[in-house]
Amino acid sequence: MEKRTNIGLQREESRQIAEKLNELLANYHLYYQNLRGFHWNIKGIHFFELHAKFEELYTVALTKIDAIAERILTIGQPPLHTLSDYVRVSRIHEAGDLGGDKETVMVTHQNLSTLLDLEREILQMASKAGDEGTVSLISDDINQNEKTLWMLNAFLS
Repeated sequence: MEKRTNIGLQREESRQIAEKLNELLANYHLYYQNLRGFHWNIKGIHFFELHAKFEELYTVALTKIDAIAERILTIGQPPLHTLSDYVRVSRIHEAGDLGGDKETVMVTHQNLSTLLDLEREILQMASKAGDEGTVSLISDDINQNEKTLWMLNAFLS
């Protein structure tokens, strides 16, 4: 068997990176679904602000989900695609029946922190493997997620 993928990366390293990207993909799906629920169910004095913010965040998450799945395919592996796989693999859990401002923002903060932890793991793996495509995808996402986390911290202060 060929030791390199069709884009010139080491096959085994790419498989390991794809496995971790699949974990990120699963977590992004749970994060996305939680945001949808928060968008639909938010109540209280911050309704208008948070309703719009959750929509913005889930729209961005949906774009990232597609980019992650396509990166997994680019490095030669199949992306997870069933809800049962996402729930099984994800560190993020479903957040049902939440509608208050502080609790939904707190869960969003926790979810983003989980995504950042995974992204930093992937960044180290991809850097070591010379996988610049994954490094670029993940480092751009880290920057954006850190900024969002900062804003959520400001809201919770």
